[in-house]
Amino acid sequence: MFCVKCGKQLAEGSKFCVQCGASQDAGNVSPIQATPRPADEIDYKLFGDDMQLVEIELDPGESVIAEAGAMAYIEQDIKMETIFGDGSGQDEGRGLMGRLAGAGRRALAGESLFMTVFQNTGSQKSHAAFAAPYPGKIIPVELREFDGTLICQKDAFLCAAKGVAISVHINKKLGAGLFGGEGFIMEKLTGDGLVFVHAGGTIIKKELAAGETLRLDTGCLVAMSATVDYNVALASDLKSGLFGGEGIFLATLRGPGHVWLQSLPISRMADRINEARRDNTDENKGFNNPVGEATGSIGNALGSLFKF
Repeated sequence: MFCVKCGKQLAEGSKFCVQCGASQDAGNVSPIQATPRPADEIDYKLFGDDMQLVEIELDPGESVIAEAGAMAYIEQDIKMETIFGDGSGQDEGRGLMGRLAGAGRRALAGESLFMTVFQNTGSQKSHAAFAAPYPGKIIPVELREFDGTLICQKDAFLCAAKGVAISVHINKKLGAGLFGGEGFIMEKLTGDGLVFVHAGGTIIKKELAAGETLRLDTGCLVAMSATVDYNVALASDLKSGLFGGEGIFLATLRGPGHVWLQSLPISRMADRINEARRDNTDENKGFNNPVGEATGSIGNALGSLFKF
């Protein structure tokens, strides 16, 4: 069996050429258009409830990629290597400018220019673990079950089997980009392997039939399959939008496809923390306390008398 592009002899049953990267199922294609390398097969265990950790079991030679700072611990035979890109091979053959462009797209999606590869260099199974950055859930997703593509919110990616490509998805609809809560740029994960996505609070997965619509609070979308149509719509009426606490716009998802929703977006949690911080600051100044407020008022009055 020989490569359809460069003619190199291939191993029996091989779907990709190790020399030029061409897919043997796609006909005569250039290395630039070649399908990324197949992802490694990995096993995993999830630990915890609200602050989860995923432990990944790697066979000898297997690898997993992760965002910067996600690693919790690694066992003895695991080797760490920082690489420029995601290790999927998607940018190979495009030269330096092509790799820089790919890294720039990942930066727009909320990821760093560099990724860390954790490879089992030993002769036995070994483990690497990755922790969630804030309270929530870690979602394992097999990309091959969703036509090889998953669209998710920025910063949602935690780790994945090596071979998964991380890029950007542009919201082409103006309303969804401005008012959908996710912005114009989202993450796009492509490949045929296992990926782990993190989101806040409790996560629920829904399957939408063709034409079925789901409306949700902007910011509650975690991920969706590429077949789902994402847009925004006005709330039922202006009064409900202004005074109902849900906002004027709601995100709308139209099937067919699968969606993952979160109960606690990080932006909502940050707002509550800021509110609590301001409240505590006011209490320290004597506000929300009748005696403290009176004392504070007298102090402010006396202070104003001695201003120069």
